[in-house]
Amino acid sequence: SPLRCLLAYSKPAVVPYTEEWLPAGHSTMKMSGVGPLTAALRMQNVVQSSSRWAQGQQYRPWTLRSLKLQPLSPVPSDIEISRAQTPKPVDQLAQEIGLLQEETEAYGRTKAKVRLSLLDRLREQPDGKYVLVAGITPTPLGEGKSTVVIGLVQALSAHLKLNSFACLRQPSQGPTFGVKGGAAGGGYAQVIPMEEFNLHLTGDIHAITAANNLVAAAIDARMLHEATQKDKALYSRLVPSVNGVRRFSPIQIARLRRLGISEIDPSALMPQEVSSFVRLDLDPAKVTWQRVVDTNDRFLRKITVGQASTEKGHVRETQFDIAVASEIMAILALADGLGDMKTRLGRMVVGSSRSGQPVTAEDLGVSGALAVLMKDAIKPTLMQTLEGSPVFVHAGPFANIAHGNSSVLADKLALKLVGEDGFVVTEAGFGADIGMEKFFNIKCRASGLRPNVVVLVATVRALKMHGGGPNVSAGSPLPREYIDENLSLVVKGCSSNLRKQIQIAHLFGVPVVVALNVFKTDTQAEIDLVCQMAKESGASDAVPCHHWARGGRGSVELAQAVKQAGSQPSHFQFLYSQETPIVEKIRMIAQKVYGADDIELSPEAQAKIDYYNQQGYGKLPICMAKTHLSLSHLPEKKGTPTGFTLPIRDIRASIGAGFIYPLVGTMSTMPGLPTRPCFYDIDLDPVTEEITGLF
Repeated sequence: SPLRCLLAYSKPAVVPYTEEWLPAGHSTMKMSGVGPLTAALRMQNVVQSSSRWAQGQQYRPWTLRSLKLQPLSPVPSDIEISRAQTPKPVDQLAQEIGLLQEETEAYGRTKAKVRLSLLDRLREQPDGKYVLVAGITPTPLGEGKSTVVIGLVQALSAHLKLNSFACLRQPSQGPTFGVKGGAAGGGYAQVIPMEEFNLHLTGDIHAITAANNLVAAAIDARMLHEATQKDKALYSRLVPSVNGVRRFSPIQIARLRRLGISEIDPSALMPQEVSSFVRLDLDPAKVTWQRVVDTNDRFLRKITVGQASTEKGHVRETQFDIAVASEIMAILALADGLGDMKTRLGRMVVGSSRSGQPVTAEDLGVSGALAVLMKDAIKPTLMQTLEGSPVFVHAGPFANIAHGNSSVLADKLALKLVGEDGFVVTEAGFGADIGMEKFFNIKCRASGLRPNVVVLVATVRALKMHGGGPNVSAGSPLPREYIDENLSLVVKGCSSNLRKQIQIAHLFGVPVVVALNVFKTDTQAEIDLVCQMAKESGASDAVPCHHWARGGRGSVELAQAVKQAGSQPSHFQFLYSQETPIVEKIRMIAQKVYGADDIELSPEAQAKIDYYNQQGYGKLPICMAKTHLSLSHLPEKKGTPTGFTLPIRDIRASIGAGFIYPLVGTMSTMPGLPTRPCFYDIDLDPVTEEITGLF
């Protein structure tokens, strides 16, 4: 504050002075007591400059300049639309939304990292409205949640002139080159440049890959060294003599404290203390940490490591996961600052000792190095939509074994930037039964943020599938039921899956607006029927959206409905208390969210619950790993299945991220490539350097 600055700068009793400090027309020869006068003038200058500094630190009203759209019909490909628009320079966008120059780090012309110091600068600024976009149970046809997020933000910013921010996950290169394609939105509602959004971005996923695989390398190296060295030799190498002096590093002192050893002089440890310190005694059969790569590679689902002669016969089976399935990605999404991230990284459990004790990344001595690798990845990346609205792209946790939501930090930064009357729109992965439930019970619990509105995305053709329509597969011709008007299937889909997903949102006390993502095959009668039945099922409003073909102008009605719902009081509540036992938390999700009659625990799952309770993990929230294609555990069961028991085959823990994840059925953490992957269509013009084939 100006007062603190004044006090800081006015400590000296004697202040040196020069003539240029004096008022005009005075000289040192004619003045007495010049020292006090110059001190007073200097103090006045300090007050004025500190006042200007303080004013510069205040919240800055937006001066956002929207980019004009001229939608074409028929709608061109996503990359053609993206390339036809000229994005604003990212430094201009940053200035328009009130960021200071020192708060951004540009990565080229169109994207920049935003520093977390912004949170401290705007800590007194009230948050804006918090909007979550979820969906009905997804189908192979796609429902378009990301596109709705972008269309809604474009409508709010460019057409209703309200400050608004989109917060999205960073896409994995696995789906981009595999079967799904990119995740920048679509049509006239997308993030630009879409090729930069979908490829590498600012390297966050690469940082996670490096950090994750450093842990994996540390695990195998430690097991090898412990197996081939005596305590004394191991101790000499772990605590080496440097210039004749041996010292524990800070991370080693932390391990000593966890072992109950107070001594910090390496030469003073007793033999038993030395043994406890150097022996993690990891059980190779109970190592839970896997290597990762950001590519769909089915042949890495099970591998053997340690076959070189230099590894002295220490062979074991392990596997690779897709990079976004790493616990480090989940930590990035849930951390609220660098210190919190470092703490979470340290307490990641990588396996168990032969005596059954958890072994952590901090025990391995690697947590500080992980924080170094992740220090830039923790900053959200600023981009923009086709209409020049700001977007934060940050984190992309796997939506099955993790919570499938973008980062807490991106949401917090955006909520401060939009101001009290602004809107932050973020997206949850998969249907409301998975992504939204995890958003509420895990992400909101970690962040302390409370949502004001849920936007539930639906499509006529997906509702027809939930109403009993025939199965489809991506890339295959659509059956007639999805092209021709069929009100009977629409009614069945609305009265089953759509109604159930609205009810799930109401479990948490949040108002729901249904966004019907309109396709050209939808008839007016079908559109009207969905909107009517959604409101009858408890939605605050239900509106058709045409953002894909028209941009923000096609979602103005949705923006108005969200604004109206956001002005109503929210009565948010968690589904369960942290004190609720693990088994009961799982049962509550299965019964209240999925509609199961009960749960069935395998003996292995029950044993894991007993172990986690013994280790003090019983208060962690639950992150269900279940198929996203059905409310039940059976992907083929559409609509609203009833009369089923949910089988829990195993339970695992992400202690650093801070949740327990039960496994329902078989969940793959490494996707495979199809017969004809997307990469067949992706190419580069070596002359223009233009990328083709992304969608």
